[in-house]
Amino acid sequence: MATDVSATPQTGPESPDDSMISVSDLTHYYGPMPAVENVNFTVRRGEILGFLGPNGAGKTTTMRILTGFMPPTRGSVTVDGYDVVEKSLEVRKRVGYLPESVPLHTEMTVTAYLKYMGTLRRMNGRRMRSRIDDVIGLCRLEDYHKTIIGKLSKGFRQRVGIAQAILHEPDVLILDEPTIGIDPIQVVETRSLIQELGRAQTVVLSSHILPEVSMICERVLIIHEGHIVAADTPGNLAQHLQGVEQLEVEIGGPPAQVLPVLRAISGATAVTHHPRPGVNAYRVKFRKDHDLRDEISRTVISHNWSLLSMQLSSMSLEEIFLRVTTAEDAADAPD
Repeated sequence: MATDVSATPQTGPESPDDSMISVSDLTHYYGPMPAVENVNFTVRRGEILGFLGPNGAGKTTTMRILTGFMPPTRGSVTVDGYDVVEKSLEVRKRVGYLPESVPLHTEMTVTAYLKYMGTLRRMNGRRMRSRIDDVIGLCRLEDYHKTIIGKLSKGFRQRVGIAQAILHEPDVLILDEPTIGIDPIQVVETRSLIQELGRAQTVVLSSHILPEVSMICERVLIIHEGHIVAADTPGNLAQHLQGVEQLEVEIGGPPAQVLPVLRAISGATAVTHHPRPGVNAYRVKFRKDHDLRDEISRTVISHNWSLLSMQLSSMSLEEIFLRVTTAEDAADAPD
């Protein structure tokens, strides 16, 4: 079911196209069990890719291999044309990584920790000082640069984690659940920061918050039980997977009467009520070859109700995610 993740041309020592990340037949075992198996995808330069999957699907394993944290059992991964096993140091120079659990030294101040990370990355003194100032500003840590990390909130620790990941100006930024466990205001600020970083870097973002991926990512890659089950833009996935059309209809009328009437319309496959403040909205699903807009309009008018709005809508990323993962489960189930 996976659709191919396209790539555009590039100049790298081992890559003839414009893919910043290239993954070919990636397989990794933990003992006898494969965490990922024969995974293939590419990520273009400057792209923000959403990496989705249920817990245990293989997301974190794949991201750890992309960063050079651990080698694959078999298959190949290149970053900017450099093999993650054979040219591990070259890859690490080009990659910034924010793991789900950020490995911060909580006894250090923010500035001391960033100096420590810059030293580990062999940044020279002048460049390091300049970049520390830059990332502190970019991550809005100006008021906390002398604060002990252990005294920071979870949201500000996440910012420190992002600051260390971008300190050396990597070409690729890999973020594993960057907004997990932080408050809504910090979630919005973190999303904005990721979008800003995506203007200059290739970003791979893992998240279980599907609306977040819809807002940030240009394309999504869905992994399930170690296999890629879908990879494309949310819009293209919806068009490819959707067997029915959806209408969002707002009707001025008593829901107890409207619902059964809508459900009785020939060709309607499902009708659900979605009340909002001051408005009764309905989602009407119907087969692609059976447009119900005229029929719904006539029905509403004949009952002297008000048709406040009606528009076609695409599948949400949640619906796409459920469709591709449950379809895989159903296909694997015994007869």
